[in-house]
Amino acid sequence: MTKRATKYFYERELKPQWFLIDAEGKIAGRLASRVASLLIGKSLPCYTPNNVPPIFVVVVNVGKLQFTGKKMKDKIYFSHSGRPGGLKKRSLGELFREDPAVLFVRIVSKMLPKNKLRTRQLAHLKVFAGSEHPYWEQEPVPIES
Repeated sequence: MTKRATKYFYERELKPQWFLIDAEGKIAGRLASRVASLLIGKSLPCYTPNNVPPIFVVVVNVGKLQFTGKKMKDKIYFSHSGRPGGLKKRSLGELFREDPAVLFVRIVSKMLPKNKLRTRQLAHLKVFAGSEHPYWEQEPVPIES
């Protein structure tokens, strides 16, 4: 039997990479899909779906995201407490006004694979509503998306 020639990586083998994305004026869904792709590690030459790569993404100015169409008032997010009458409805506009960073993390979370790695991948996402962030020492590489 011959061995396969594929190269797998372990998380400890790769050096951490930090990326900085400015979300000002960007479309929310397109930016979220780009961030999800980075967090999964699809851009790496040694992509393996069962490992979380050491890629960290810092997204700033999330409070200035753009949404197309009438999503701000028409898109509804549902949550249920599990109790009778526990259904809660909130529009995208309400959630965006309340905390745009939490909303963006929720959007990216829905674009990641639904498995046990999702929480570890989301831990590598750092989102800020303003332009300031505390990760300057890691020297994140600014990228356009």
